Amino acid sequence: MSSHPQADSVQKEGGLRTIVAASAAGTTFEWYDFFIFGALTSIITKNFFTGLDDTTGMILALLTFALGFLSRPFGALLFGHIGDRKGRKGTFLYTILLMGVATVLIGFLPTYEQAGIWSPLLLVGLRILQGIAMGGEYGGAVIYVAEHAPADKRGAYTAWIQASASLGLVIALLVVFLTRTIVKEEAFGDWGWRIPFIVSAVLLAISVYIRAKTAESPAFRALHDSGNISKAPFKEAFGQWSNLRQVLIALFGFMTAQGVVWYTTFFYTQVFLERSVKLAPTTVNLLVMSISIVSAVLYVVWGQLSDRVGRKPVMILGIAIAVLSFVPGFHLMARFANPALDDAVNRTPVVIFADPRKCSVQFDPVGKAQFTSSCDLAKSLVTGLGVPYINKPTEPGATFATVQIGDRTIAVQSGDKLSKAELATLKTNAVTDLKAALKAAGYPEAADPKRVNVLGIFGVLFVFTVGATALYGPMASALVEMFPTRIRYTALSLPYNIGTGWFGGLLPAISFAMVAGSGNLFFGLWYPVIVGATAIAVALIFMKETRGRDLHTMEDQPGV
Repeated sequence: MSSHPQADSVQKEGGLRTIVAASAAGTTFEWYDFFIFGALTSIITKNFFTGLDDTTGMILALLTFALGFLSRPFGALLFGHIGDRKGRKGTFLYTILLMGVATVLIGFLPTYEQAGIWSPLLLVGLRILQGIAMGGEYGGAVIYVAEHAPADKRGAYTAWIQASASLGLVIALLVVFLTRTIVKEEAFGDWGWRIPFIVSAVLLAISVYIRAKTAESPAFRALHDSGNISKAPFKEAFGQWSNLRQVLIALFGFMTAQGVVWYTTFFYTQVFLERSVKLAPTTVNLLVMSISIVSAVLYVVWGQLSDRVGRKPVMILGIAIAVLSFVPGFHLMARFANPALDDAVNRTPVVIFADPRKCSVQFDPVGKAQFTSSCDLAKSLVTGLGVPYINKPTEPGATFATVQIGDRTIAVQSGDKLSKAELATLKTNAVTDLKAALKAAGYPEAADPKRVNVLGIFGVLFVFTVGATALYGPMASALVEMFPTRIRYTALSLPYNIGTGWFGGLLPAISFAMVAGSGNLFFGLWYPVIVGATAIAVALIFMKETRGRDLHTMEDQPGV
């Protein structure tokens, strides 16, 4: 293909800014729907996983959150095929309708107490539908904008789609914050959490109206008019080595890093601050909202810079900043958010003495396993209180695991031979004893608002955000420039959704389980650090610069 129909098309359709605004508005809505779930993880745990201990319930809630990401590659393949065969515009409407309906229905689901096992099953089903919709959304939005934008400004214009993700997060957190404030915390936990899901019906109507006004992209229209539309996008994208190689470079060179860096910055920080260091949920929401607003600007700044210096150096810089800052940054946040907890941990560490042979990896994605050994109970109960601990083997001949907190030692009996009621009583009594010992040792039940260093936490989050935005800002243009028009939707969407969906979406559950098993609040950070470092190596060796590539002549450049 050699024609360049962009200028006339943009003029007829009201200008490039209108194209960007229409695409970003719909994407903002879809991200709003998707992010509500993450912002309400603790509430989801209480309403849909009743009866499980805190640790298992939190892990299952995080896994349900992750299911939306795990299903995204399937949506990428489904809608990628439709987008490459039938066009970009129609696919927009399919994805947004599916996302909107699934989100609104979550707001009407019965809780576990009302419907038993059907409650989490229905939640999982709707979460999967959300993931399928999101799997087709991103590729369509960035391709639509990129295929309209001039080559020398493609990074800047597609960065607005990246910014729309942050706006979706901000709106989601704002709605949650306002609802919490208006109905109060007790009512919010009981029924108020439904409001943010149901409110999305209004946003759905607005977004559908906006997207219905858009026209087909010029690049796809030219491809269609020339009769060169791919008849088998899957086969071309993944069956031809030149294209598959690009898919693999995109996945392991920056998409896996994008997944873990972005979700550590904007989601795992929320879990850490609220659950591990016991910062008030409203404070956490305000912090993440503020840094998300800042990030919306930074995406465009980094996108513009990539138009001048290239996609590759900017994205590698972003990954490097994240990899180097995560571990020390989380240590600083713990100190800034709850200095009393940090002091107590250093002054009087909690030590669990247990037989390692009787300890399990407490990770149960289906919620059927019973971790009732003395060791498992001791670890799960301490972790459920959000307290780090040190592992030590028991003395020879010891029958039970013990928890040592200062000068107090609490024996935790095995629950292997107990009835359900007896096991519940054992846990209740043990938690009561643990809380009393922790209080005596100076462990705070919650962060003291007067001692919280909000600016310090914001500063750490800002560093994380600089890294995340430097990687994510130029990423859309880099992905679009790696693949020819005829298979662009399919080839681009799969690595994006595997990287963000599988590597990023599973991060909260994996990192939390690593913390629960190790007793170290910061152990889960090694997951994003190792994935990010690996991506830097792959990008340096295999990734080629794509800045300024002509999207209309790529059909004649096999192997680009």
